[in-house]
Amino acid sequence: MAEDQAAQADAPKAAPEGTAAERIAAFAVGLRGAGVPEPVLHAATLHLLDAVGVGLAASAAPHCAGWAGAAEPGAVPLLSGGTASPGSAAMLNGALIHALEYDDTHTGSVVHGSAVAAPAALAAGAEAGATGREALLASVLAWEVAVRIGRAAPGAFQARGFQATTVGGAVGAAAASAFLRGLDPVRIVSALGIAGSEASGTLAFLSDGATVKALNPGWAARTGLTAARLAEVGMTGPADILEGRFGVMAAFAGIEDGLGTELSDLGDRWHLPDAAFKLWPCCHYIHPFLEALGGLVREGLAAPDILSLTVHVPPPMVPLICEPWARRQAPATGYDGKWGLPWCLAVLLTDGAVTVESFEAAPRAEVTALARRMEWVAMAGHGFPDRFAARIEVETVSGRHVAEVASVLGGPGRPVPDEAIRAKFRANAARRLPPPSVDRLEAALLGLAEAPDLSELTAALG
Repeated sequence: MAEDQAAQADAPKAAPEGTAAERIAAFAVGLRGAGVPEPVLHAATLHLLDAVGVGLAASAAPHCAGWAGAAEPGAVPLLSGGTASPGSAAMLNGALIHALEYDDTHTGSVVHGSAVAAPAALAAGAEAGATGREALLASVLAWEVAVRIGRAAPGAFQARGFQATTVGGAVGAAAASAFLRGLDPVRIVSALGIAGSEASGTLAFLSDGATVKALNPGWAARTGLTAARLAEVGMTGPADILEGRFGVMAAFAGIEDGLGTELSDLGDRWHLPDAAFKLWPCCHYIHPFLEALGGLVREGLAAPDILSLTVHVPPPMVPLICEPWARRQAPATGYDGKWGLPWCLAVLLTDGAVTVESFEAAPRAEVTALARRMEWVAMAGHGFPDRFAARIEVETVSGRHVAEVASVLGGPGRPVPDEAIRAKFRANAARRLPPPSVDRLEAALLGLAEAPDLSELTAALG
């Protein structure tokens, strides 16, 4: 405890004045020699472990099979096997980490941080010859920046059709990459300005379940690497990229006061440890509903007994997992089903579990038929986005049953044990690697904070 308090006292702080980018740059420079609380580094290690695992699992998925063919040659390892240029590795590894909808989420910002932070830190770290600790610190930096951008406009990015992960993630990845390249504060500001100027990532995939959704965080990671390179060689970016009248917050979220107070506790408050691990490979908004329904199933609820099922959904979640309802009941593909609340619930009722394999085959008629017996209503007093809540009401031949979840399992206040995350990693990694390789990779990731470089991790991924 005393060591953690000392690390907290020595942790870098954001500059009290200047633009948001200038304050982030000061924090990034200070991070190089500062202490970071041990719980934060521990969380960074577990989230990196989880990210690599889900990326390895995705590399075996049919819809990801040919993606490595787009890689440019280089020496940075790909989670699908082989190597690529730093930019290609950041892009494709980020896409794989996000491809199964099995990667983590910071609920208060609705940011899938590891799908950006992990590939950016590993690719930029490999290019820069970083130590394992430096790569972890870069990952922490990417997380803290992206989360604060998301928290400054809860739900606003999504309401305008953008993914907060990719908009904030591009800026976070630029901070991480600039940190690893050793850029000075002026060039870090430019890297952030360049990345913010090129940020992107819409929710248009929802119209037909296009797999480009997986690319969004990978593109953000690559944008961050490219921005840092360009800043290093003299390109400049706007210092007011976050709060300016045409900056990120105004353009993507319609927010006029930039990040507001979100930087006031940078270096004192760490958001990464609050990020939630996923226990099912589908949209995180659906998870509390799966947990609630799972409780009823364990009590004896069975699909043939159901007359009707009503879900109470927080309104900000509705566009992603409820609209259009007929489409969410009958997805076009298994992958499209990952955003179908009724369809995922029907899978659980039909199969008794929701797994990676649940989304690899074409939707089955019996699952769709069951999903079509469900309806949704808006939930009041939901606490979104700080809490992902759910309520389910089921009418059966024997009576009415109700189940509620106040906050998603794995999120703040409801953590899952470290061993559960390690078990998830081993199961996911085993989809591509043999057991001895899984063991070696797990050891390399868990020991990264003490590694003199990334060579053992690179070899373990080979």
